[in-house]
Amino acid sequence: MSGHSKWSTIKHKKGAADAKRGKIFTKLIKEITVAARMGGGDPEANPRLRRAIIEAKSQNMPKDNLERAIKKGTGELEGVDYEEITYEGYGPGGVAVLVECLTDNRNRTIADVRYIFSKSGGNIGTDGCVSWMFDKKGLISIDKANANEETLMEIALEAGAEDVKDEDDCFEVITDPADFDAVKSAIDAAKIKYQVAEITMIPQSQTRVEGKDAEQMIKFMEALDDCDDIQKFYSNAEIPDEVMNAM
Repeated sequence: MSGHSKWSTIKHKKGAADAKRGKIFTKLIKEITVAARMGGGDPEANPRLRRAIIEAKSQNMPKDNLERAIKKGTGELEGVDYEEITYEGYGPGGVAVLVECLTDNRNRTIADVRYIFSKSGGNIGTDGCVSWMFDKKGLISIDKANANEETLMEIALEAGAEDVKDEDDCFEVITDPADFDAVKSAIDAAKIKYQVAEITMIPQSQTRVEGKDAEQMIKFMEALDDCDDIQKFYSNAEIPDEVMNAM
């Protein structure tokens, strides 16, 4: 499992106990606002908005916050005009990193992202330097205690999934982005609980980081998470479980 996928799963398990709930809400509100601005305020006709709402509800975001974010996106309420920017570069141990941002101040964001990279011993690269190493996919991560592999494979593949992978303590259902909602709906209908369900960037290969590089990678990911302008990040880092679980 890539560092990012494992990181997403661990963050989900921390759930309501996460002291950074305010930051999570801030990022979700940005995503909901942009999704509504780009595709309209009806989640049934706007897959991006629908996924953002599902994530917001899973984080127990108050209904009023959610509705205000949608109205800001559709123009019913005054709101900030966010710009989407992606940065590419290299983190500790030379791992590939993609960073997706939503910002109202491009200069502030690039300065913050550049600082996080340089502090970790990495650097921002040129457009396209690492994006070719990733494929955009739907990912649904399910704890093995919550599903039978044979049943899950039958449900997921019949609904259009590309693959079901056995990854340590979980199963990973991989889909084409266009089939993600259908596969997720089939898993929901079967009442199979999942830890993570998202459209993500999956690395074609992984770079293993160990020792100080692995520890630095954890600090790097924490810093990326802490930056309000950074919505999501992806890496091809393979981090030993003992290092990841000790965070």
